[in-house]
Amino acid sequence: MRNGMYADTERCVRAVRSKDARFDGWFFTAVVTTRIYCRPSCPVVPPKAENMTFYPSAAACQQAGFRACKRCRPDTSPGSPEWDQRADLVARAMRLVGDGVVDREGVPGLARRLGYSARQVERQLLAELGAGPLALARAQRAQTARLLIETTALPMAEIAFAAGFGSIRTFNDTVREVFALAPGALRERATRSARQRSDSAGTSGALSLRLPFRAPLNPDNLFGHLAATAVPGVEEWRDGAYRRTLRLPYGHGVVALTPEPDHIACRLSLGDLRDLPVAISRCRRMLDLDADPVAVDEQLRTDPVLAPLVDKAPGRRVPRTVDEAEFAVRAVLGQQVSTAAARTHAARLVVAHGEPVDDPEGGLTHLFPSPESLAAVDPETLAMPRTRRTTFTTLVGQLADGTLHLGVDSDWAETRDRLLALPGFGPWTVEVIAMRALGDPDAFLAGDLGIRRAARELGLPATPAALAARAEAWRPWRAYAVQYLWATDSHPINFLPVEDSSCSSRSGTPSSTAPTAP
Repeated sequence: MRNGMYADTERCVRAVRSKDARFDGWFFTAVVTTRIYCRPSCPVVPPKAENMTFYPSAAACQQAGFRACKRCRPDTSPGSPEWDQRADLVARAMRLVGDGVVDREGVPGLARRLGYSARQVERQLLAELGAGPLALARAQRAQTARLLIETTALPMAEIAFAAGFGSIRTFNDTVREVFALAPGALRERATRSARQRSDSAGTSGALSLRLPFRAPLNPDNLFGHLAATAVPGVEEWRDGAYRRTLRLPYGHGVVALTPEPDHIACRLSLGDLRDLPVAISRCRRMLDLDADPVAVDEQLRTDPVLAPLVDKAPGRRVPRTVDEAEFAVRAVLGQQVSTAAARTHAARLVVAHGEPVDDPEGGLTHLFPSPESLAAVDPETLAMPRTRRTTFTTLVGQLADGTLHLGVDSDWAETRDRLLALPGFGPWTVEVIAMRALGDPDAFLAGDLGIRRAARELGLPATPAALAARAEAWRPWRAYAVQYLWATDSHPINFLPVEDSSCSSRSGTPSSTAPTAP
């Protein structure tokens, strides 16, 4: 892992001189002579080594008085993979900052969610990132403001409010300080560039954005999984895009995500523009866009059984979720049934208990029901075995009353223990929630039927215990190994549901047993 790489000056200088895009987001290069900070892959001529200094975050660069480079736009680089790889205080704090908690609840709210004092949180973030929670949130507000300035025709006052600034003056000062341009000049410059704003984006809240990622990215299992398991009314695959409704802090939204060769095209329709940074953060997390595929694939290639699978279609991501509680409910609905049956169960709940939404562009009709609404459901109306009803009602009851919390700030080990204590929760359900809802990159579904089938075909141990022991060599990336093992099957989750995708490198061989896929 490259944890703390910014402190290794020699490695950072080599990365900058080779313009290595793999390190974008891992660290930032600040040039002391120009007072500009860049991503490692910046196309300009690299400065002299003695004029470079390195920081772990854009917020730290800004706090030190550096402004963002106008060429490489370092504030738009993929996020550091560390925050999705770790479950410690700093990683959990960074995920919460990305989810907008500081803007909504302040530093005390952030600390309360983490179970530490505000002083402890501040101290640890400063020690590792060179910036405290307020500076990190300020950097995120600046990036949100830039997106709105460059991609909408909204008045600046509305942008300031939507980005989370307390006043127009603070908004103007921050934009000038971070980007060395006034907001109006930033918009004027954008209209002259290749990143010209979309004329369809206006006061309706519809935004067209590009979500960057580290190459390679194989979209097949990522979008194939989301499309094949899509719950009618909440999700759909339409015109080459995965679309779904979003429950957000200030309202709801609809997102369309389209895989492109060098980015994910993202179109967001929001009821309240203040939800923009949270919506982007959740979509990035769902698509695992901040992953480091080079590090993952290098580790998995060390196993001679996995190496051919990785070489055939590198860059697989772990499909995750935009709503942890929703996914946990769907995991229970998917216990010991087919993908189609799980979708049918979920669709019935959506129609009966989901919140209706308007989608002028497609066929989305509802938000997935909240735990509170599901907790009020009469168990006798649920078309499932009695034991699973008990599992379902216990889960939604604990989610609704706060006894069980699933979120970006969840402690992975502690949450596993809490889930295992629930009736009807075994290793498969717990691990699939850990993998796709909690985001643990080392979650492993040793008992999954599709995994066991793949293991037998590849000559790996097929019993859960023996396979889990064999998989120790794949740590800390066993959730990615799951994607490569699943890809040996012909189940629809492994393929983009289109015939002529230019960015698809479809892989997988026919077999008779499909992976279980909630």
